[in-house]
Amino acid sequence: MTPHLPVSSHPAHHLLDALPPSPHHRRPRRRRRFCPPRPRASSSSSSLRCRAAAAAAPQPAAAAAPEARTRVFVVSDLHTDYPENMEWVRRLAVRAGAGEGFDALVVAGDVAETRDNFARTMEALRDRFDAVFYVPGNHDLWLRREGGRYVDSMEKLTALLDACSELGVDTGPRTIGDLGIIPLFSWYHKSFDKEKDVNSVRVPSLEMACKDFHACQWPSDLGSDDEALALYFDKLNDKNNDAIEEVKKKSKQILTFSHFVPRQELCPEKRMLYYPNLPKVIGSDYLERRLRAIHDNAEDGAACHVFGHTHFCWDSVVDGIRYVQAPLAYPRERKRRINGGQGWLPFCVYRDGFNPEIYPAIWSDYYNQNRREPENTQLAPWVAKYFSKYYGPPVFAKQTGSS
Repeated sequence: MTPHLPVSSHPAHHLLDALPPSPHHRRPRRRRRFCPPRPRASSSSSSLRCRAAAAAAPQPAAAAAPEARTRVFVVSDLHTDYPENMEWVRRLAVRAGAGEGFDALVVAGDVAETRDNFARTMEALRDRFDAVFYVPGNHDLWLRREGGRYVDSMEKLTALLDACSELGVDTGPRTIGDLGIIPLFSWYHKSFDKEKDVNSVRVPSLEMACKDFHACQWPSDLGSDDEALALYFDKLNDKNNDAIEEVKKKSKQILTFSHFVPRQELCPEKRMLYYPNLPKVIGSDYLERRLRAIHDNAEDGAACHVFGHTHFCWDSVVDGIRYVQAPLAYPRERKRRINGGQGWLPFCVYRDGFNPEIYPAIWSDYYNQNRREPENTQLAPWVAKYFSKYYGPPVFAKQTGSS
């Protein structure tokens, strides 16, 4: 395998900075070949199995390994408003030019908080890859630092998509070689969370914990407290239906991608999270139904979905579709090594075919070895310690009703 791209050595706490690596789980040092899934007894949810791709980054032509014709790298949550993260982008190798294969990058949202930083980032990425694909994340639509430039977040969304068009960044379906790449617009809704709430501690409200409720502004007919936004963003994909069908006809394998999470199994259980209500602001049932419809006829190993938002490196297979998250995340998170997949960005998921090799990520590895227990609401030791430290003994008073 080709070596990783260099990244900034410089070492942001927010809602999704939610849990540390398990003290009982060490990241494996070696890559492993993909093993077929083994059925799990008495599991109420779909069986998870780990299946990760080794990272392969662009490098000089003098490398011993032959160049692939087509490679696709994935990354999310660049957050280049942080200088360290912008420096990471600028340190990516510039493409060598014609005759060196075709390298594409899929960016699964949360590029930057301001339109200007967004444009600078995407321009830098466009200089370094033959094609760049993008879908918007929640931070991309924040308005708090735009100085009144936009009436609402929908107007900013239009401005970002216009910037992508000007820069040659793809926001619609396209076929590259034998691979179809399909961006999927999405937003989260509270009813996505269907697991038992943690009631043993007083958890701050979503409005207090999630800045989206203040940093985004929506038209009056779209509220963030119900499914209206999630449905609106999902319907934005309808305009691409014909293009999606064309991509499906031409492609041997398909990669879909979104910013938000399509299944709750792709986030650790609530008892593991510093903010147990996190699943209420991360995902969309509409998204999962849509990507399933796209991948409905995919053969084994030919369907992949890339997502972002939660900042946890992830690679697993659920019901025949591979799910990958490869976040750059915040500098502080990288310094604390809480994301669970250091040293593998940008993540090479496709190399003339989806890469079958495993590259370890702490939380998908954990759920490959341990059954999910959503009915268990006893706080993990590090979470209990966190609540005790920051909220004090009264936090642990028993609450009545649901959170």
